Amino acid sequence: MPFVNLKDVPSKELLPGFSGKMIHTENMTLAYWDIKAGSVLPEHSHVHEQVAAQVISGEFEMTLQGETKVLKAGDVAIIPSNEIHSGKAITDCQLLDVFSPAREDYM
Repeated sequence: MPFVNLKDVPSKELLPGFSGKMIHTENMTLAYWDIKAGSVLPEHSHVHEQVAAQVISGEFEMTLQGETKVLKAGDVAIIPSNEIHSGKAITDCQLLDVFSPAREDYM
């Protein structure tokens, strides 16, 4: 399916406060997140490269490579494969994450 409207994609709550709409291709997963203020992304890592926390709206605090930064609209974090990272929604926020290879655990 070459065209997708996010209104037609079901939302899944994968962590408390993290509801995502996932779009999968053969090699990538796009995750459009709606995150409630105060929701915590525990420290973790994964084999996937991730262009993370592309902030659409709100503020999201991310810790990566020992540095913590509050990300706002227009900010992007690049997470290499197997890099430990964590985060917390400062406000209600919307983020876009892109993973490669595709996240089979999100399908």
